[in-house]
Amino acid sequence: MTAAHASRAEVDEAAAHLARLRSALSDVLLGQDALLDLVVIGILSRGHLLLEGLPGLGKTTLVKALGKALGLVVRRIQFTPDLLPGDITGNPVLQEQDGRRTFVFHPGPLFGNLVLADEINRASPKTQSALLEAMQEQRATVLGEEHALPDPFFVLATQNPIELEGTYPLPEAQLDRFLFKLDVPRNPVAVLERIVSERAIGRDPEVPVVLSADALVRLIDVAGRVFVPKVVAAYIARLVDATHPGQSAAAGGVRYGASPRAALALAAGARSRALLEGRLNASFEDVKALAPAVLQHRLGLDYAARLSGQTPAAVVAALLDEVAPHDRPLPASLEGAPR
Repeated sequence: MTAAHASRAEVDEAAAHLARLRSALSDVLLGQDALLDLVVIGILSRGHLLLEGLPGLGKTTLVKALGKALGLVVRRIQFTPDLLPGDITGNPVLQEQDGRRTFVFHPGPLFGNLVLADEINRASPKTQSALLEAMQEQRATVLGEEHALPDPFFVLATQNPIELEGTYPLPEAQLDRFLFKLDVPRNPVAVLERIVSERAIGRDPEVPVVLSADALVRLIDVAGRVFVPKVVAAYIARLVDATHPGQSAAAGGVRYGASPRAALALAAGARSRALLEGRLNASFEDVKALAPAVLQHRLGLDYAARLSGQTPAAVVAALLDEVAPHDRPLPASLEGAPR
């Protein structure tokens, strides 16, 4: 049976909680309101997030602050070239119990609510792949034995631009499991002045607990019940389909397009963005606002396109210009609604 759509009272209450969360995070990461909104939307969508930016821009600080504000168990994994899969998932350890020696599984740092995978692209592809099952199935299999991960469970990974020395590109299958890939921009001069005036090196800012883990799960449930009109669902489907070679002029240099997981990510993100803004329905504008974060890391460009300087960001921008929000007359109930 289909769950009832979120009510006005539920949406208003959730929006009030989320406003407090955004305020707490904005006191930690100064001048990054757009980025913080996307992070909150990603968490509401039960998604894993990939944060890319140069070292020192506050990626790790943001993740730690998010865990404190939400009352989650935070685990940090510092990815290095010598990191092994067992260092992430944990390993069986031989112990003596009741006079017998037996293997007892000792969970690794993967067993937390919010796992910070710091500089994920400094580890080898074999180690990066250890996260695949956890991110998709919320479990880890070690020596044929399955171990459930906590609920809720999020991976927030940071990576340095792949042009930097000592980095590995993430496998396409792993990239597809990240709901959003978010670029962390450098700070403008005015924000740098505030940082210099208000912060001391080596000290993390204080973060209040805004929500409990149970309250977060309830908000996630409300977000999942925000209504997505059929015309918005159709727009998502056409936009994702247009990312594939031969389906649109904008995808001329694309080698492979976005998967169905991208369409689900756009729908989930649109619901969460509507809830963040206190709306009962997802809109065309929600889809447009989230398309770059959802689609860019899921597009593969061919050699000629890369050689000519084309980027996934440019492809997505062209797709948003080319694909009309609706290909049929709008229902009267949606005329004049936010697009």
